[in-house]
This record gives sequence, structure tokens and C-alpha cells, in this order.
Amino acid sequence: MELRPYQEEAKNAVLRHWHQGTRSALLVLPTGTGKTIVFSSIIEEVVRHGGRALVLAHRGELLDQAADKLAKTTGLGCAVEKAEQSAVDSWYNVVVGSVQTMTRANRRVGHDFTHIIIDEAHHAISPSYRAIIDDYPDAKLLGVTATADRGDKRNLGDVFDTLAYEYQLTTAIRDGYLVPIKALTIPLTINLDNVKQSAGDFSAGDLGSAIEPYLEQIADHIQRECASRKTVVFMPLIATSQRFLAMMLERGVESREVNGDSHDRADTLAWFNDAGPGAVLINAMLLTEGWDCPSADCICVLRPTKIRSLYAQMVGRGTRLSPETGKENLLILDFLWHSERHELCRPVHLVCENQDISRRVAEILAEESQGEAVDLLGAEAGAESTAVAEREESLRKLLEEQRHRKRALVDPLQYEMSIGKQTSDYMPDMHDLKALAPPSDAQLALLEKSGINPDDVTCQGHASRLIDTVNKRRSAGMTTPKQIRCLERYGFREVGTWQFDDANKLIDRIAASRWRVPTGIDPSSYVPLGKIMEAANV
Repeated sequence: MELRPYQEEAKNAVLRHWHQGTRSALLVLPTGTGKTIVFSSIIEEVVRHGGRALVLAHRGELLDQAADKLAKTTGLGCAVEKAEQSAVDSWYNVVVGSVQTMTRANRRVGHDFTHIIIDEAHHAISPSYRAIIDDYPDAKLLGVTATADRGDKRNLGDVFDTLAYEYQLTTAIRDGYLVPIKALTIPLTINLDNVKQSAGDFSAGDLGSAIEPYLEQIADHIQRECASRKTVVFMPLIATSQRFLAMMLERGVESREVNGDSHDRADTLAWFNDAGPGAVLINAMLLTEGWDCPSADCICVLRPTKIRSLYAQMVGRGTRLSPETGKENLLILDFLWHSERHELCRPVHLVCENQDISRRVAEILAEESQGEAVDLLGAEAGAESTAVAEREESLRKLLEEQRHRKRALVDPLQYEMSIGKQTSDYMPDMHDLKALAPPSDAQLALLEKSGINPDDVTCQGHASRLIDTVNKRRSAGMTTPKQIRCLERYGFREVGTWQFDDANKLIDRIAASRWRVPTGIDPSSYVPLGKIMEAANV
């Protein structure tokens, strides 16, 4: 099977890291972009070079998918290590194993794997996975996931040495490998203030109680907004999921429900796969991983979460392409969850990492989604464009303020020439590292406060000399840098040799003349009283 360009890049990146000596690598591909195809192609390379691979997963459906995809894309057969099935002494070079089964030490005896591939690798930090990995210290390791961030914030870097390759959701949409995502804000505020937190997220039990009073209104919205779409609804509890099913059926909506206890799970999923527009599949957090239905084009998340990876997994059930059904986009129904204590994941978090941009996109969704769905990437582009324009305007104002500020500051060289003392060519002792260092923030601030433009001050030694000079002149009652800058702009000469009081009085006279040189004063020949008295004393 020919790989897509990003799939080929991902495969080569992993193989390159292994070849360069990296033991364990992580591969991040969004749901629907073919991560199973990529690691199947990698396994094909491993087997071709005499290796033996173990594919680890935590659910039977994921194992079945991996085995089926391996067979279809590479022609490789697989042995199975789960429950009553054993792969010991199998002649197959690929084993798909349940992590629950492989955790038992006796099920790992007899295997000699050169490579281990972990599907849904965000689970890999758990003790069960670590026990298996530790049993094969020489095996190369690859983790594959759509969501590298974990809800409990534990670091996947404890297991994986490097991120070999990441393909962003937004890039996949722009490249045309996933459908565009639209969000429709539903004007129904659901209060979560009394919901407790457990394991870093909202407690499922409390969530069930919190959304119960709103289920009838939610059912009305889904009936109205989703009549032309195939909708997947995520609920926090089985009981809540089943109650919601009854409400949808009462409204005549073609609906079914599935959960971890369902005996007819396969039949229900097959029904939804074949169903047309208007069908609604309700589940109690069962379908977050390992389930594909490309024709699903509407997601309703009624299990609010703080964990971006979980939110992305739920939404990912509807991002796949389905050209045969005419699917154009994915619609997310976005209810107005209210929580003063916790930040919730919303559609904006799928496309934005920058908090400022996220807030702007949320504002766009709130303003524009008045009964109309808003394209997330379009909103993100608009928010980014606005942010760029605002940053440019802010920078323009800042530069203008700096230009205005610096017009009131005297250049260091101009100041030194005016007072007849030059420090700009100051050369510190080359062994004095502190003097050679760039001026400190405190020095720069003090120079600017004194009226000297700090931009051309070369080092800490130079700054210190200037500050000492300013302080000594102030103590001696001599003109300040600001006075020098002001009067020299009007053409007065040698202002650096004047007394502070003489300069101050002249500036007051100029100010009283509306900032014009008073009549009868010639700046080019003006001599202040202090200089006249000094000459007379001499």
C-alpha cells in the first residue's frame, strides 16, 4: 500500500531514530490519519530485516484492528496473545498481545521480541505496560498515539526518549486528509459548579447528576440541529446514557445506545455504520478509542472534561473523510458549560494552543454562532490575523513612544562633549569581566531617568562612569543631561559648563514665551550669570 507523504515521513523518522541509536520513540498522528497503517509499514521493515515485533494494546478491538490492518496492508499474518490464545512457539514474526494478558509473567516466557509497538501510547506510563517493556530491555520501542498529553500530567518522557514525528490536526485538515470542523454554540448553560474532581478531571458520577436536569432540552436541540447528520453522543454514565436514549426515542429519533455492558455491542455499531442521516448513537464513554465510523459527521460531548486528549479522542470519532457519503465537515454541538472553578476543553482547544488566540476564537464563536455553525480553522485564522494586526499596532505605538521619549534624552557622546569629558571611548580592563558585561537593567533605567539615552552605552563599565559623572555634577550644582538636551536644541552652547540654577531659570523664561527663545537673547552668544560671575572672580 502506498503511504501518504506525511505517513512516509513518519515512518522514515522512526526508522532513522532507531538507526541512530534511540531505543524508544513516540509517534503522534491525529485520529483518522492512519497511525495503524504507519506502524504496520514500520513492522514490515522490521520483519524484512529479520526482526520480531510485538504490538501491545489494552483492548481487544484495538488488537483485532491492528491484526486486520497488518494483513491488508502488508500481507503479514499475526499470532495472538490474549486470554485463551497463546503465541508461544508460533512461527509468525508478529504478535499482537493484550496488555492484560502479557502482564502475567508466564505469558511472556518464550517470546524474543526485537521491537515493541504500543498502540494508544498515552497509556504506556502505567505499571502494566512498564512491566512488559522492562522484560525486553534490548527491544526497540515505538509508541503511537493521537494524543500525547495525559490527563494526569505524568510525563511520557519517562517511557519514550524522543518524539520522532508529529502531524498536527490542523495540518491534516488543511492538507485535506481530515474534514473541516465546525462548531455550533447551543444557548443552553449547564452549571457544573457542584461537580467534584477526581483523577484530574470531573467526577463522572457528579456529572451525571449535573446534566440530568438539562437532558430534555438537550434532546430537543439534537432533534432540531442534527436531523440531517449522523450523531455520536458521549455521556458520563450508563444510567444517564440509557435515560437519554429513552428521551430520543420518545421524540421519534432513530437512536440506539451502547456501553461496556452491552451484549449487542457489535450489532449496534454495525447498525450505526449502515444508518443514514438522522441516526443517533449514544454511548457511555465507550467509543473514545478503537472505533471507526467515517460517515459520522456530528459529535455531541455531554461528558465535559478538563483533559484535552480525552476531548480530542471524542471529537476524533467524526473527523475522518467519507467521500462516498458526501460528508463535507464535522459539526460539534458546543453547550455553554459553566464552571467558575475549572477550565473546560472546548472546540477552540482543538485548533489553538496559544491562550490569547484561544480567547479570541472563543469570542468569535460566541459572536458569530447565532444559530450558525462556525468553521474552527476559519475562526482561528481570523483571530490570528486580528492578533497580528493588534501586535503590529501595539509595536507601532511602542516605537512612537520610544521615539518621543528619546527626543527628550541626550545622546551619551553629545552629553560628554558638552561637559568636556569623554567616556564613550572608555575601555575597561579586559580582565574585569563585570565591567565588560552588558549594562544591567538597573543601570539602563537609571541612565534614562537621568536623561541619557542608554541605547549607545556599551558596557557596565561605561554605564558606571556615566552614572558617577551625573551624580558628581548633581552634587556640584551643575547642569543635568535633560537641561543640556533642552537648551542645546535651541542653539545654546557649552551648556554643560553652566550651573543648574542658571539653566533652570533660562528654561523657565523659554517656557513662559511659549517655548520660544525670548526676544533679545542670542543663543549663539548667550552667557549665563553664573559664568559672568565666575569670570569676574577670576
